[in-house]
Amino acid sequence: MIHLQPGDKVKAHYKTGIYIGEYIEERPHAYLVRILAVDKHPMQGDLHNPGQTDEVFFHQRKALSYLEKANIHKKAVEPLGDSFIPEYNESLKKSVNQLKEKLNRRETEFNKLALDQLEGLEKQYFK
Repeated sequence: MIHLQPGDKVKAHYKTGIYIGEYIEERPHAYLVRILAVDKHPMQGDLHNPGQTDEVFFHQRKALSYLEKANIHKKAVEPLGDSFIPEYNESLKKSVNQLKEKLNRRETEFNKLALDQLEGLEKQYFK
């Protein structure tokens, strides 16, 4: 188990996204983390049926917001040290663009639906 102090910077895997944040406190089965940047945008669609489009509810999955607090499983948090932390909006934009590039590599029904969801999110994120 890692030892963290309040204020330590961490990398946290939450559902299908990866975030850079600040450790706040320990909970019984999780760490409370304040989100500072997005390292990897969450994948769109059904978490339990990745890549599927038939007979599943295709979810639009937003990234956690700037300064949002999340309980993140202890095994999904690692110390970041003194690494550079990008500005939240720039990190969000970069992570959305990286996901769009990945989805554009192959033309599938899943990728098309995921791109549609991302375009909707971009309109909300970057008004």
